[in-house]
Amino acid sequence: MTRYNTLNNSPEIPMHQDCFAPCPDIYLLNHSVGRMPLGTEASLREHFLTPWEQGDPEPWPLWLESIARFQAGLGRLFNSAAENFCPQTNISSALGKVIGGLPPQPGRKVILFCEHDFPSVGFVLQQAERLGFQTRMIPAREDAQQLAVWERALGPDVHSVLLTHAHFNSGKLIPVEDITRLCRAREIFSMVDIAQSAGVIPIDLGKWQADVVLGSCVKWLCGGPGAGFLWLEAETAARLAPRDVGWFSHSAPFEFDINHFEYAAGSARFWGGTPSILPYVVAGHALELANRIGVATVRQHNMALTQKIVNAVDPACLRAPVDPALRSGTLVLALPDQDSVVAKLREAGVRFDVRPLGLRLSPHIYNTPEEIETVVECLDGESR
Repeated sequence: MTRYNTLNNSPEIPMHQDCFAPCPDIYLLNHSVGRMPLGTEASLREHFLTPWEQGDPEPWPLWLESIARFQAGLGRLFNSAAENFCPQTNISSALGKVIGGLPPQPGRKVILFCEHDFPSVGFVLQQAERLGFQTRMIPAREDAQQLAVWERALGPDVHSVLLTHAHFNSGKLIPVEDITRLCRAREIFSMVDIAQSAGVIPIDLGKWQADVVLGSCVKWLCGGPGAGFLWLEAETAARLAPRDVGWFSHSAPFEFDINHFEYAAGSARFWGGTPSILPYVVAGHALELANRIGVATVRQHNMALTQKIVNAVDPACLRAPVDPALRSGTLVLALPDQDSVVAKLREAGVRFDVRPLGLRLSPHIYNTPEEIETVVECLDGESR
């Protein structure tokens, strides 16, 4: 049964607590790993273990149906055709495949990214120098939320740019749609990382018109690790020739001719070798729940809960933007008496983490106003 609560005179918002595995603590680590949806174990049994166990005649047709289910869930979530999504292990691996397939452009060798991006993608981009690219970072002192910063940085020598929609360390959202529009005007290839926004910020890939979008289901989508994805449309895919390939990247994977390889049309050319199945069974089940609830509902609920914390603390403590439209689902707080607050939160059973810029707190659809009141009480020494 779905329960309802009224928050700050806002409309009633479904909590959907009973759709997820119970947690005895106040779980605010959704920027890291979302809680497991109920029914995951049954789905795993039905779609992965039973076909494997019975083997009649073999499990692969049913397993591949689970990947199609995963792609369909992503298509519904992001308003795009299912075939535009290619399953990937994680964002770093997917980014490496894209970088390896980028076509050269005379006079353009720079790959631009931001010092506030997640380090893993920075590590991948640095390897592109082996392919003749140069990397350039927008320094941390620059405000990546300002379009003028990108207008200056996207110069005539820039080949490609990585945009992180929601920064992991600050909760800042950058204006992706405006930046990708600028990239198209300047013929710059755009790649967008939505690891920290997928499932909590409504995203319409048709509006963004990015060249490539990279994502994962482990965080707000509650789909567990290993179910990453790479999105690109067929026209873009035709311009890319990935080096990391396998038989699932082939236009005719069952041809079995070692002397002939032809790229698959569309995103499938990035599949590589024999795919994992289990992560996509788990994530496919989670995506069905996410689509039933609706990302807009999650966003509304998250903003209401995070605003309760924002209202309770000194604005000087905030590292995430005060304006809720400019921040992701994560609040980042830098507290003067941080050790004391950390101890109080842990004693109260709050699950959170600490990064260089401060504490990270990320309430999801299953968190309640009462839980946030407990958090606010722990922050009482930092209140106005």
